[in-house]
Amino acid sequence: MASPYIERILRAHVYDVAIETPLEEAARLSRRIGARVLLKREDLQPIFSFKLRGAYNKIVHLSQAIAQRGVICASAGNHAQGVALAARQRSIPAVVVMPQTTPHIKVQAVLDLGAEVVLHGDDYDTAAERALALARERHLVFVHAFDDPDVIAGQGTVGVEILRQSGGEIDAIFVPVGGGGLIGGIAVYVKYLYPQIKIIGVEPEDAAAMYESLRMGRRITLERVGMFADGVAVKRVGEECFALAREHVDEIVLVDTDEICAAIQDVFEDTRSIVEPAGALAVAGIKKYAARADVSGQRLVAINSGANMNFDRLRHVAERADLGAAREALLAAEIPEEPGSFLRFCEALGQHSVTEFNYRYENARAAQIFVGFALSQGRSERQSVIQALRAAGYSITDMTDNEMAKLHVRYMVGGHARAIEYELLYRFEFPERPGALVKFLQAIGTRWNISLFHYRNHGSDYGRVLAGIQVAPGERAQFVEHLHELHYPYVEETQNAAYRMFLGA
Repeated sequence: MASPYIERILRAHVYDVAIETPLEEAARLSRRIGARVLLKREDLQPIFSFKLRGAYNKIVHLSQAIAQRGVICASAGNHAQGVALAARQRSIPAVVVMPQTTPHIKVQAVLDLGAEVVLHGDDYDTAAERALALARERHLVFVHAFDDPDVIAGQGTVGVEILRQSGGEIDAIFVPVGGGGLIGGIAVYVKYLYPQIKIIGVEPEDAAAMYESLRMGRRITLERVGMFADGVAVKRVGEECFALAREHVDEIVLVDTDEICAAIQDVFEDTRSIVEPAGALAVAGIKKYAARADVSGQRLVAINSGANMNFDRLRHVAERADLGAAREALLAAEIPEEPGSFLRFCEALGQHSVTEFNYRYENARAAQIFVGFALSQGRSERQSVIQALRAAGYSITDMTDNEMAKLHVRYMVGGHARAIEYELLYRFEFPERPGALVKFLQAIGTRWNISLFHYRNHGSDYGRVLAGIQVAPGERAQFVEHLHELHYPYVEETQNAAYRMFLGA
């Protein structure tokens, strides 16, 4: 299986549009983990992503007669720009179908490259269905984002450059994984020449299609994927990509949103460049891997795959980076409702700076507080502080890994609603576009009273709502059926500790 791909990769045409990106040392990160970390700067490509390699290699191999019909693709951004640039280079028409949730910066980038943009659906899979239909209607050539031998070969040129630039003297290459085209191309080439080099994929925990497929021994389709790292938000990996990964990839590392945000900050501190969430996956994976394995003296490569960051997302990244790097902890605590109690609690924290403090008067006996504080020595320090506070007589609940607490409760701590009956609490997600919130409220309807509601735009493609809804016991079954009919992803949080301590009846 390797030989045909080796020839395809070596014969790939990418440098009419792509550049050979540098392999740069991340000095600060290297010192921190005790290994030499090298960043493959694909974020420096003309479209700020590696995707133009595969797209151009596919399009350049089309015959003139076929190419003149025009090309079409589905993409949330980076592949779209690659196809648009490649089509412009060949002077052929290009149509790009993008989800309606695509950030404006990516839509505009495709328009600037001269392509026709069709906005359709809320995710990649829906956009892909529309693109395939248009391809049939208008006799266009469909350019797959990852599951195509020419696309995979084009992405494989990243591996060619890494080996040439490093002389093969590396221990592992960490690769972000979406559909699998990039890791497939890199893995097949690198393993052919240097089988001892580990190829390690990195996926978000909420978009782990390759991880689950390799674990099950077959391609699986995820029911839903998280949208924070939208560049790798794929429900089903490519068939060809899976076959290559199964044969040549050593393992997949999973990282969460906070760890991705921390990795974006790590890249910024070493390069002064801001990568998109998918572009920081490899660095997050290196840090996760180094925390459990001895990497002393090793040379580790991270693919910085893209930098098409929507500016509004930086707020969310900054809020979560310290948590992801274990530089901040969030706790819920009960303190006496009396003068000086806050001071005494802060004194019990010792030298740790308080980063956040929220509470509301509840009764004359005690107050529930939500507090954040800075860490200098990571998770072990967090546990020692918690133990010290408990030893001092405080009731402590660690909220650092509580997603609902981090997304919503920290911004709305306001006490219990004692008179509320039969309240159920749910987290919802919906595509973030004009009118989306009104549409969501209309879908919920007026049959059940909304007793708590929190919505905050986090600068991402999906809006998030926390809602308390009064549902009498006899109507629970009808309500659950109604939720299923809405087709909005939701999680019930009625038993969540953060809700019960701060907001529940």
